Amino acid sequence: MHGEVKPALDRRVVISALGISQILAWGSSFYFPAVFAEPIVRDTGWSLGMVVGGTSLGLLVAGLISPQVGRLIGRHGGRPVLLASSLFYAAGLAGVGLAPVLPVYLLGWVLIGAGMGTGLYDAVFAALGRMYGNEARAPITNLTLFGGFASTVCWPLSAFMIEHAGWRGACLIYAGLHLLFSLPLQMAVVRPAQAHRAAAAAEASVQAGPPRIAHEALIFALLAIVLSLAAGIGSIVVVHLLIFLQARGVDFATAVSLGALFGPAQVGARVVERLFGARYHPIWTMIAACTLMALGLLLLWSGFLLLLLLLLTILIYGAGYGVSWIGRGTLPLALFGPARFPQLMGRLAFPSLIVQALAPSAGALLIETAGVDAAIATLTVLAMLNLALIGVLWRFWRLSSGAA
Repeated sequence: MHGEVKPALDRRVVISALGISQILAWGSSFYFPAVFAEPIVRDTGWSLGMVVGGTSLGLLVAGLISPQVGRLIGRHGGRPVLLASSLFYAAGLAGVGLAPVLPVYLLGWVLIGAGMGTGLYDAVFAALGRMYGNEARAPITNLTLFGGFASTVCWPLSAFMIEHAGWRGACLIYAGLHLLFSLPLQMAVVRPAQAHRAAAAAEASVQAGPPRIAHEALIFALLAIVLSLAAGIGSIVVVHLLIFLQARGVDFATAVSLGALFGPAQVGARVVERLFGARYHPIWTMIAACTLMALGLLLLWSGFLLLLLLLLTILIYGAGYGVSWIGRGTLPLALFGPARFPQLMGRLAFPSLIVQALAPSAGALLIETAGVDAAIATLTVLAMLNLALIGVLWRFWRLSSGAA
């Protein structure tokens, strides 16, 4: 039997090691600007837009390389890709920390983007699908529990390091953490595969795998749109949440306190999914995610000023956004089977990551030109559209299941 199908290591060990790496990966890339942007602007004089734009550049790079990453994982397993991610992160963060001018800073983000494309959820989901096949749903869900703590762990850690070592020193420390912790952890738990055997096994698996499902092209396109819309809406809300809350009549301190509940809401919903998810198809996870995100935005759009309702809005929306990441990994696996999962995961990540990269800037432009209320209304309409699309996807899945 091929070595990666049934690893000797306990899955709890594997997921714990990969989960720690995920916290570090998300904290030093996607969540980087929240703490680092202001000190960098203050020290260098570079514009805030360009400094924050580094993260968008990184996400664009991650999206562009994701199809190839999926193919590599499908043929060779997750080990070489995940190990490369640690090296890309280390090189990119060192480049950012040492950057004397803005172009070098942005070049550092190109390397970080390569690390994001090879080391964030999409790549690790594909690696887990390669390792565990149809049994990957629980490992994927467990991994997102770790990822949900990235901002909780890394925002205070980043602030502490910046205070004591400066922003450049903090970047270099993060680079060192990727080399000293993430690289050895991933090396220890993701088993190596002989390249020629892995490629042959992957090819045989595709050929011997389940037949293509009815309406597959349409189902794949609908899924890509649903995942991209969820990621784009989520990216805008994460970046501009405090602005939205203040527009509903709360002061900055209260908005920060409410915003702090966003992470726990995500993790809480993921815990519920972990406990009960085995009892239903992952399409219901994605339906719940789209429903909760739409309901949360609808409440925010309604303009209720009661603090309790704003609190409920954060909890509902955060729960939906949290489980959407689980659906992003588990639904393609359930729809298309494990044989093609890594390659299809890479293809699905391509539009989603690009939308994620562009969405915050688009949201800022919408807020500046049309106002906060119009921005919330637009997001609400998009969320309702996404709910309708997942309903269409459910319908074609039912037809496909009947045809099978």
